[in-house]
Amino acid sequence: MLQMNRVFLLVAVLSFVQYSCGQKSLPKGVKMIEKVARNPKDMLQVPYDKYKLDNGLTVIIHEDHSDPVVYVDVTYHVGSSRELPGRSGFAHFFEHMMFQGSKNVADEEHFKLVTSAGGTLNGTTSEDRTNYYQTVPSNQVEKMLWLEADRMGFLLNSVTQEKFEVQRSTVKNERGQRMDNQPYGLISEKMGQAMYPFGHQYSWSVIGYMDDLDAATLQDLKQFFMRWYGPNNATLTLSGDVDVEKTLSWVSKYFGSISKGATVENQAVSVPKLDKDRYISYEDKVPFPALLISYPSVPRGHKDEPALDALAEILAGGKSSILYRKLVKLNKAPQVEVTNGCKELSGEFTFFSLAYPGVKLVDLQKEFYGALDWFEKEGVSDSDLAKFKAGFATQFVEGLSTVTSKGLQLAYGEVFFDDPNIDAKFAKRYAGVTKEQVMSAYDKYIKDKPAVHLSVYPKGGEDMVVKPDNFTPRIATSEDVKASDMEQYKNLTPKEPKDSFDRSKAPMAGKNPQVKLPKVDFGTMKGGIRYAYTRWNETPTVDINIEIPVFSRGIETVETAGLFSFMCTMMGQSTENYTSEAMSDALQTLGSQVYVYSDQRREYITVRVSSLKKNIAKTLELVEEILFHPAFKEEDFQKVKNQTAAGIKYQNKQARGIARGAYGSMLYGNHIMAISKDGSLASVSAMTLERIKETYKKYFSTSGSLISIVSNVDKKELLPHLAFMENETIGKTPTPPSDIVPKYPSETTICFVDKPGAVQSVIVLGALSMKYDALGDYYKSKLMNYTLGGAFNSRLNLRLREEKGYTYGARSGFSGTKYIGSFTAQAAVKATATKDAVQDFVNIIGTYASKGISPQEIEFMKQSIGQSKARKYESPYQKTRLISSILAYDLDPSYLDNQAEILRTISKQEINGLASKYIDLNKMVIVVVGDKEKYLKPLKSLGYKTKVIKRGKDGIYR
Repeated sequence: MLQMNRVFLLVAVLSFVQYSCGQKSLPKGVKMIEKVARNPKDMLQVPYDKYKLDNGLTVIIHEDHSDPVVYVDVTYHVGSSRELPGRSGFAHFFEHMMFQGSKNVADEEHFKLVTSAGGTLNGTTSEDRTNYYQTVPSNQVEKMLWLEADRMGFLLNSVTQEKFEVQRSTVKNERGQRMDNQPYGLISEKMGQAMYPFGHQYSWSVIGYMDDLDAATLQDLKQFFMRWYGPNNATLTLSGDVDVEKTLSWVSKYFGSISKGATVENQAVSVPKLDKDRYISYEDKVPFPALLISYPSVPRGHKDEPALDALAEILAGGKSSILYRKLVKLNKAPQVEVTNGCKELSGEFTFFSLAYPGVKLVDLQKEFYGALDWFEKEGVSDSDLAKFKAGFATQFVEGLSTVTSKGLQLAYGEVFFDDPNIDAKFAKRYAGVTKEQVMSAYDKYIKDKPAVHLSVYPKGGEDMVVKPDNFTPRIATSEDVKASDMEQYKNLTPKEPKDSFDRSKAPMAGKNPQVKLPKVDFGTMKGGIRYAYTRWNETPTVDINIEIPVFSRGIETVETAGLFSFMCTMMGQSTENYTSEAMSDALQTLGSQVYVYSDQRREYITVRVSSLKKNIAKTLELVEEILFHPAFKEEDFQKVKNQTAAGIKYQNKQARGIARGAYGSMLYGNHIMAISKDGSLASVSAMTLERIKETYKKYFSTSGSLISIVSNVDKKELLPHLAFMENETIGKTPTPPSDIVPKYPSETTICFVDKPGAVQSVIVLGALSMKYDALGDYYKSKLMNYTLGGAFNSRLNLRLREEKGYTYGARSGFSGTKYIGSFTAQAAVKATATKDAVQDFVNIIGTYASKGISPQEIEFMKQSIGQSKARKYESPYQKTRLISSILAYDLDPSYLDNQAEILRTISKQEINGLASKYIDLNKMVIVVVGDKEKYLKPLKSLGYKTKVIKRGKDGIYR
C-alpha cells in the first residue's frame, strides 16, 4: 500500500528525562537510550522507553494498558528515494515480497498467523521509508516479534522466482487500479518528473515504472534487500498493553542474533531550483480539466514548514478562504486545494483545482495569482492564525486516541529525526507561528518564484492547456544505471543468524486477554429520542453521532434521486444567522467538525460531531443552528448542484464507480435503491430549491432520533446541551416503507459495460439477500463467508491475487439493512485476465457452495474472528459505531456475548448449510466493466447469457 505524505499535527511539548544505562537489568545486547516519563498533568504526553541492540536495531516501547491491544511496527529507513534511476519501484515491490513467507514462515502464512491471532496487518511504502505493522491482542506480541524477526533475518532463501513473478503482476495491478485506470491518477508522477531534475530521488513515483520492474531480476531484488533491510536501518516500535521486561527479552531473543547490515547514511536535503516556469500537460479520461501549480518547498521538519502550512490554509483552507470564494462559491470549480507537502529531502507547495465546463484553465491560473496578490495586500489576520492553530490542535489530540496512532508518531520521529518526541518540538512552532513568519515564508518560497504548471485535459481538449508545453522530462531506463552507483550492491552476502533455540517453532500465544466492552448508559428524551452514552477519558474529546429518521427510500423516486442527500448538504451551508463562510469560520476556530449527510441505507439523516471537550457547548449550539435554521439560499443551491453533478461525473468515469452503478441497476431494476444516494445527473439537473425547502418542511423531525455519545464530558453536564433536539420539530417523520422483495434473474447473466481502452476490468457478481440480523442467519453467514472472501487468506484472494497475480485484491461479503441485504463478490483484474478471472470467481464460489468449508478453515475462522474482539472497540469512532448499531437495531448490549457463543459453537455442517442456502450462482448477476472490443467475445465462451448494458439518462443501466 502506498502512503501519502504526513502533516505534523501537534500542540504540546512532551518533556523527557534521560536515564543512564544499567538502571534496570536488561537482556544481553540491549542498551537503554532514554526514558520519557508520564506526566499526569498532561493528557497529551506520550511516554516511551528507547533502547538500542548491539546490531543497531532501535526499539521504542510505549505502555498503554487501557485496552488489551498492541501495535507492532517495524519501519525501515528505505523508500523509493533509495532507488536508482532506471531501477524504480524496488522499495514498494519489496514491501509485497516481505509478506510471501520466510525460512520459518510458510508461503501465505504471515497473513494467516496474524489474522488467526485476531490481528490486522499491512505495509506501506513512501518516498522515504517502508513500514510493516500489525495490531493484535496483547497475548500475541511474542508471535509478532518472531514473525518480524524471521523476515528481517531469514527472508532471502525463501524468495523464489515464482513468488517474484506473482508479486510483479500484483504490483502492476495495483498501479493500474491506483494510477493508470484512475481519473487524474498520473498527476503525482507527472509532477515529480517535471519538478525534479533527472536522477533526483523524487523524480519517479513510489510504485515505479513498469518497464523498470519488467527489467528487474530476482537477484536485483535480493541485493536491494541486503543493502537496506538490516537491523541498523530499522526501528521496532511497540505501543499498547505490553509488559516491558518480557517484551525486551523477546526482542533480544528474536532480533539480537541478526547481523548488522550495510552502513546507511542519511541522504542530503535536495530541494530543486527552477530557472523558469515549466509547463506540462497530458490527456486523461477525466470529467473536468484540472490545473496544478507547484513550487519547490522545504523538507520535513524545516523551520518554515509551519508557516507554509498556515499559508496553504489561509489561501484555500475553508469557505472564507480567498480561493474558495473566488472559485468554488462563484461556480468556477467544484473544488480547490492548496497543500504544503514536505518529505525528507524536499517539499512542494501546490495549488490544485478542477474547472467547470466553460471555465478555462488559464482562468484558474489567474485566480490563483490573484489570490497571491490579495494575500500580499491583506496579510495574515488574527482569525486566520486562530483557525489554523485550532485545527492542528484538534487533529493532534484525536491522533492520540489509539495505540496505533501513538506508535506511528513515535516511529516517525525516531526514523527521521532520531527523536521519537520530535513532534513535541514541532508543536511549539505550530502553536507559536506568527504573521511575520507566514509573510516571510511567502516572500521566500512563493512570491515571483518559478513553478511547475500541469494541465490535465479530456480527449480532444488540447486547447485547454494554460500554455504549450515547454518542458519534456527525461525518463530513465536501465541503460542509465551507472556502474559507480551499483558498487553499493556488490559484495553483499546474506548472513543467516545462528541461535541456541529452534526458530521453526512459532511461539505459543499467552492467555487470551479479557476484553472490557465499554459501559453504556441508555436513556430517553422527549419525542421518543433515545441516547446511548459511554465515558471516554483518554483524550479531551467528544464524539456524537445523531441519526434522524427520514426513510427517504420510500419518498425518493428514480426521478428525484438524491433529494435528501442534496437537502443535507444544503443544511451544511448558510443558516438564518450564519453565512456559509461564517459557519465554516466558527467551526474552524473551535477546531470542531460537523457533518450532515444521508447515507446509502436511505433511512436516516446522520449528523457526526467531533469536538474538543472545552468547545463542545459552542459546537452543539452550531449544530442546532445547522439543523433547525438552514437558510436554503439560491447561491448555495447552485454551488451544491454543480458540486454534486461534478461528483457524479467523476464516479461515472471511474471503472469502480461504473461497476457499482451497473451492479445496483441489475439488483434493483427501476427502483430508487439502484441509484446512488447522491442521485443521477438527470435527477440533480431537475432538482429545484423549492423542492428542497418543501421536503425539509414536510419530513424533517427529530422525533425518534438516535444519539450515540462517546465523551470526556460527564453525561449530566453534556445532555442539557443536546436539549435542542427535543424542543423543535419542523415536519413529521414519514412512515417506514415496506421491505424490498428480492428479485432474481431467470438465469445467470453476464452484463458487460464498455470502457474502451481500460487496462483493468472490474468484476462484480452477486444477488440480493438477507436483512441485517445480529444473531440469526445474517450474522452466521458473515462467519461462513470469512473463508470464501472475507479475509486476506480467503479462497478468492489467494487464488486471484497470490496464486494468479490477476488483482490487487479480491473479496466477497454480505451487507444488510433493516429491509434488504446483498451478497457481493468483486475484484479489479488486469484486462487480459478478464475471462479467466470470471471463471475463477464462478468455480471458487460454486465449489464453496456445494462442498463447503474444511475443518482447518473453520478453526482458522473461529480463531481470527474470536480474538479480533480485543481491537474492535478501542477508538472513540469504534465505540460510537458500536452503540449506534445497538440503538439502530434495538439490540441488547449482551448481543456481543451471544455472537461470541454462536462463533464458538457453529459447526461445519451449519456453515455448509448456510453456504448452500445463501450462495446460489443461479440467482446471481455478473457485471463486468472493461474493453468490450477485446474481452466481450471471450466471456461469451463461458456459456452464460451475455448482454451489453448502458447507463440511461436516469442513471439506470439497461
